[in-house]
Amino acid sequence: MPFRTPTEERTGFFVIHEHFATRHHFDLRIELDGLLKSWAIPKEIPLIPGEKRLAVQVEDHSLSYGTFEGEIPEGSYGAGKVLIWDKGTFFLKKRKSNEIVVELKGEKIQGTYILLRFTKEKNNWLLFQKNEKSKNT
Repeated sequence: MPFRTPTEERTGFFVIHEHFATRHHFDLRIELDGLLKSWAIPKEIPLIPGEKRLAVQVEDHSLSYGTFEGEIPEGSYGAGKVLIWDKGTFFLKKRKSNEIVVELKGEKIQGTYILLRFTKEKNNWLLFQKNEKSKNT
């Protein structure tokens, strides 16, 4: 097992919800600061290294939401069916105000994922899987 820095030892859980709302999308939720930091991904989760996706940061959710599957009723924000698409643990490799790097260990997803905040649009991030052969980041 490779040596991990103190930051990398900080682990938690993540969940990816598939959300059949007005527009079908995925929600990436990562346990940070005692909450689930959340991003809506309008297209599917990137599974090929370097494939990029828009990730729009949305409101934080309580940790208990990490196990939620079910129907959000009509008339409520986010109305529609919610399924757990993947879940697992992660190592936090880097965290800055404009960059988060996590190594995900899920049932479907395995690898290092990077979230980079757009400079002009505060809630818009870029999500992609790191090419593990790359020496950068």
